[in-house]
Amino acid sequence: MIASLLALFRRRGDGDAAPPPEAPPTGRQLALVIDLNVCVGCHACVTSCKEWNTFGAAGPLADENAYGAAPTGTFFNRVQTYEAGVFPATDTIHFPKSCLHCEDPPCVPVCPTGASYKRKSDGIVLVDYDKCIGCKYCAWACPYGVRELDEERQVMTKCTLCVDRIDDAALAPGDRKPACVKACPTGARIFGDVHDPESDASRAIRERGGYALMPEWNTRPANRYLPRRVTASVGATAHETRALGGGAEDDANVAPKAR
Repeated sequence: MIASLLALFRRRGDGDAAPPPEAPPTGRQLALVIDLNVCVGCHACVTSCKEWNTFGAAGPLADENAYGAAPTGTFFNRVQTYEAGVFPATDTIHFPKSCLHCEDPPCVPVCPTGASYKRKSDGIVLVDYDKCIGCKYCAWACPYGVRELDEERQVMTKCTLCVDRIDDAALAPGDRKPACVKACPTGARIFGDVHDPESDASRAIRERGGYALMPEWNTRPANRYLPRRVTASVGATAHETRALGGGAEDDANVAPKAR
């Protein structure tokens, strides 16, 4: 198994090799499209995910020493917040991250028991808890760090796109979405079939330059991100705006410095 892991890393991690051309999409592929331009880092997606999945089919999700100096707990979705740029031209970035439901998921072939699998009907990557032995091979194989060991149950856990919601015929069609999508107050999370060119998710990717995270690993993540649009702050120079990622199109919005 260790040999297969090393072979997988060598095959995927060759930074000098050009990535192979993407195969044409086949079948449904449900995924999330995250709009970084409107995410405000409120963590509503994190708390709603935790609440729903703790009491849903994927739970319970452990919380050990939740309020201590070194808290631990199981989360399917996390928001990473950091600053970009150089003071005083800095910008705060909120970056939600969960399982990307890769079209070629490296977590699946390394699983020795077949607990990690990809649903053929919609491309969602899941874990069969009855087969999982908590060996963590899938966590080592995942380049995105989105698999977590539930410390109470000793099984590997991850985002399921709330399959118990989207498969529930008793729910109204508008409610058959992941809990994080329903909870987001700014509409930063779009759910849909990224292989359907007419879906809201596909249109957002196509029209707004949606991109995959770490494409050099050749996992073909289904989840995509919509880039942030850097806007100039009052008093910022064109140079400061470009330092944050803004381009020439932002120069007209930059106020000149006071003399």
